Amino acid sequence: MKYFVYLFFLVAIGCKSVPAQTTSNSVEEVMNVLASDELQGREAGSEGIASAANYIETIFKTHKIAPYFESYRDTISNFEDVAFNIVGLIPGNDKILKNEFIVVGAHYDHIGITKSASNDSIANGANDNASGTTTVLELARYFANAKNNKRSIIFALFTAEEKGLLGSKHLAQKLKDQNLNLYTMLNFEMVGVPLEGKDYLMYLTGYTLSNLAEVSNSYSNEKVVGFLPKAKEFNLFARSDNYSFHEIFKVPSQTFSTFDFTNFDHYHKVGDENKLMDFGHMANVVNKMIPVLEAIINAPTKEIKYN
Repeated sequence: MKYFVYLFFLVAIGCKSVPAQTTSNSVEEVMNVLASDELQGREAGSEGIASAANYIETIFKTHKIAPYFESYRDTISNFEDVAFNIVGLIPGNDKILKNEFIVVGAHYDHIGITKSASNDSIANGANDNASGTTTVLELARYFANAKNNKRSIIFALFTAEEKGLLGSKHLAQKLKDQNLNLYTMLNFEMVGVPLEGKDYLMYLTGYTLSNLAEVSNSYSNEKVVGFLPKAKEFNLFARSDNYSFHEIFKVPSQTFSTFDFTNFDHYHKVGDENKLMDFGHMANVVNKMIPVLEAIINAPTKEIKYN
């Protein structure tokens, strides 16, 4: 009886329901668009990536995520063709903390059409990096509906990562020139298939550079993030869009990934397709990261620090 009285009380005071968690079906729906043949491998400056941008904008509009600039499209200035980041904003709801920002990002470009021994020439880029883009879009959907973020969140999908991190370099410098008060940048790269034989869900590039792994695991009450020696060996910290924010803002900026060079054989190949993706795993990544991000975004002080 007490339960029903409490439930009635919550409804009476207008308590908002918690947004639904991500499912494998919702992940698959987004991935089927982003990694489709129709997008022709999403090379920066191509018609295919423009179609991907239109789709990402539709998701932002559907969930009433505001454009950070006058429009969602941030045309980059360091690339010869017309290419643009897609940048959305969920303002913070705390009168002080809303002036601090979290960037949650992933690159949505890939390498386009490539030579192949098979009849297939489209590098669909399902794992690299439709998977990271989908993760960011699902997190954006959650927070847009939860409306519980004290700090402001920028959701950034970068172009021209495959051309040398050009999209993130452009955006990081543009935000720096605006004196943006950036707390941390959290990047997602190649999370389409699970790690094997590990006691953690994801690894973190630049693991020893900050306490982000420790903070993340503390917030999640489990070992969501671990250390991958190969990530350090191959300096993956400097090979994705987090690095642009690290260099320009000098704040903790790191990448979450589940690609460890042994669990996926189609890096930058035409075989990087949706049929090899584990959508249940991807949904798990999103759902495990939600409480981590909520805690980071709403913590009263900046707990993530470089060592």
